[in-house]
Amino acid sequence: MLRKKRWDLAKKTRKTGGFRAWLARLRRSFFLWLGRFLLLCAALIVLAVGVYRFFDPPMTYLTFTEKRRLGEISQTWVPLEDVAPVMQRAVVAAEDANFCLHWGFDMSAIRSAVAGGAERGASTITQQVVKNTYLWPARRWERKALEAVITPVVELIWPKRRILEVYLNVAEFGEGVFGIEAAARKNFKKSASDLSLEEAALLAAVLPNPQARSVKEPTTFLRERAAIIADGAKVLSGDRRAACFED
Repeated sequence: MLRKKRWDLAKKTRKTGGFRAWLARLRRSFFLWLGRFLLLCAALIVLAVGVYRFFDPPMTYLTFTEKRRLGEISQTWVPLEDVAPVMQRAVVAAEDANFCLHWGFDMSAIRSAVAGGAERGASTITQQVVKNTYLWPARRWERKALEAVITPVVELIWPKRRILEVYLNVAEFGEGVFGIEAAARKNFKKSASDLSLEEAALLAAVLPNPQARSVKEPTTFLRERAAIIADGAKVLSGDRRAACFED
């Protein structure tokens, strides 16, 4: 009887040990494949960011959906040197005054947004480039998580001038109007290289809500906002916060 009990105990121990070993192998296999998957995702992100460092994005999610909805959109890609310096400074003053000082996330703006109950945005130009170029506009946690991962990669691989160039070429300035060249020609019948400070400030003022704000029929609020942006652009030039993208 005692021998049988010992035999049953040994048999149960072998079974338990076998199960634990199988579980350990399964855990190792899971983490191995998880590591490979994460490495693959990281490699794809670096590749996608690296490609657009040198090549212009042919289409974004928003331009694709708007073209399908409207039938046609206006967009003409121009290099940053063909955009008036006042336009470059105006858009930075309007959207991300600390553009040259941060690595993709403006922590002071984030703290201000939190303190203000998130009533104001804290997205940098780099974050908006990532959203506009690689992702989709919906405010979902999946998109925000991907944005948080891709943003520092863009800052690492792209120079600030390239970030600003892509932003100015993919930003929406009105219904079916994408990029600063198309916006300048539609609203002022001139190239982006010939914009005045006042015109540049008006264009920058519509960026937070291009579907509801009109450059051709500016409201009092929009004009006041443009005046503030114009003053901010002058300040940027004076305190060298535009040094990272100006020649």
